[in-house]
Amino acid sequence: MKTKLVSVLLVVALLVISLVAIPSARSDSPRNNILARALDIELGNVQPHQYEQRVSSGVVYALLAATGELDRRAEAAQRTSTQFNPPTNATSGCSNVYTSNARNGVDNVRVNQDCSLRRQAEEVIAVNPTNPRNLIAGQNDSRIGFNHCGYAWSFDGGKTWGDQIPPFWGYVLPDGHTSDACSDPTATFDANGNAYVGGVVFDVASAANAIIVAKSNAGIGGMFYHSPAAGSFQEYGTNVGVVASGNDPNVALDKEYIVADANPGSPKVNNVYATWTQFANTSFGVGGNSPIYFSQSTDGGATWSPGVEISGSNATDCGLFSGEADPNACDQDQGSHPIVGPDGTIYVAFGNGNTPVLGENQIMLVSCPGSADCTDSANWTAPVKVNDLIGTQPVGPDPSTACAFGRGCLPPNGYRVPEFTSITASVDGAGELFVTWADFRNGGGTCDWQGGAFGSAATATPPCDNDVFYAYSKDGGATWSEAYKLTPADSAQWQPWSAVTADGKLWVAYYDRSYGNCEFEGCNDITLAGVDKAATNSPRVRYTRVTTSSMPNLLPANNPVQAGFLGDYMWVAADQQGTPLIVWADTRGMNGTVEEDIYFSRAR
Repeated sequence: MKTKLVSVLLVVALLVISLVAIPSARSDSPRNNILARALDIELGNVQPHQYEQRVSSGVVYALLAATGELDRRAEAAQRTSTQFNPPTNATSGCSNVYTSNARNGVDNVRVNQDCSLRRQAEEVIAVNPTNPRNLIAGQNDSRIGFNHCGYAWSFDGGKTWGDQIPPFWGYVLPDGHTSDACSDPTATFDANGNAYVGGVVFDVASAANAIIVAKSNAGIGGMFYHSPAAGSFQEYGTNVGVVASGNDPNVALDKEYIVADANPGSPKVNNVYATWTQFANTSFGVGGNSPIYFSQSTDGGATWSPGVEISGSNATDCGLFSGEADPNACDQDQGSHPIVGPDGTIYVAFGNGNTPVLGENQIMLVSCPGSADCTDSANWTAPVKVNDLIGTQPVGPDPSTACAFGRGCLPPNGYRVPEFTSITASVDGAGELFVTWADFRNGGGTCDWQGGAFGSAATATPPCDNDVFYAYSKDGGATWSEAYKLTPADSAQWQPWSAVTADGKLWVAYYDRSYGNCEFEGCNDITLAGVDKAATNSPRVRYTRVTTSSMPNLLPANNPVQAGFLGDYMWVAADQQGTPLIVWADTRGMNGTVEEDIYFSRAR
């Protein structure tokens, strides 16, 4: 125990030195110190530290694009070009459907209508409670360069889609710079059918960044977005809802989600809530933190309350180190997911790294009652541990698969395994809570720990037994069940998302390498698990293969710009009939290409 404590203190001391160091002097470095460090870590210039959480992938890829790194990778790659033939169907975009031949199969419908071979990944979906045929899907979108937030809409339950990129790049940041990138798309509907979308916007050439929200009034259904101000349909400029903003080079906003209270019986119906990770260099403890923040709007997204820290403190589970004056703060966080219960209670699940052992992290949950003022951090419960979150996958760099430096991957894929940012919370009509996640506690082969340390993604070989789990709570999150393993195969399943129906049926979708020889070839599928009696000790699970065929492995050899990233999350929602709606990033490009697009499926 003494040796472990000495090791932790040594790591802490090294991080304090690194956080106060002068940022790299590259002429193309971001002006925000948090983002500059994130880029240096991604490129292998500096080492991440044990408890240091990672800036989200969408933001990092915008930095790679802005600094020319993706162009350099493309120029250096030795690859055979693939001729692209234009679509023959009569459409204003490039629609596509992969049709299932199985009796209980489901069609895979292309969501984004972009005809170029630019990346679309990291997706979200929301269903209109007043019209279940009206859907909105969002994704990180690079069709106009860098990284932007694209949104699609459907009025026929997902059979056909239109899409757009709202002009968030027109937002003027607090220091006067105009934002040139948007990441981490998020979307929600309120009880009246008003839609809201948002993202993190920033300018690589300045320290400023912000979380902004636009609205699509009931009846518009996501076909265009405008200012949330009452009576305003302004689409450009600065007239958006601003959740949080700043131009401190030692602070960066990341991984935000918004959710509206769409419960007609709630005392706070139609409030809109946002949570996010706030990275900062601090003068306390270990010198840096990334706690979870909260803000709310009570006027349809037009104005937002000042952000308050809600990740709290817990001497039992977080009392080893922190970057705050409170040594018990649970402040090394990433990947919050907010949901609203039928009585207006807000629940937020997130990943936490205030843990003593490298790679052995944890899932925490906090809540605020529907009767309380949630803009006061004192009204949030102390964080409760849901379960462990084991992130001991082999790490990069591996140039052959584009597994990035210090990122966990599952060879032969180079896709980063985002266990912190694919934690999902959901609540049913009776107020029972569910949290779903994936981790590497079962390990496997040379993918497992090597002598008590991370294995190398460049030398590890499958099988890589990453699994999907869920736990439930019947007392509002105060106590939690054991972890239930959903994935029977000894292969890689990762990046899950889930939704629960009002009657308690849990739907969980995830990436899956258990079909055919994909565990060893690197191809992927999407599997949907339907869990009956989920909040009992005897759940019944039925599995559906969602993808009509396996997705090819995305590698530097066939796509050097997009290789290594399938997004930090996929998404599942359930409509009023209890039907699961799934969106994911798919590498089955049209006309034989291997590139990322967003696909949708309505499970039967």
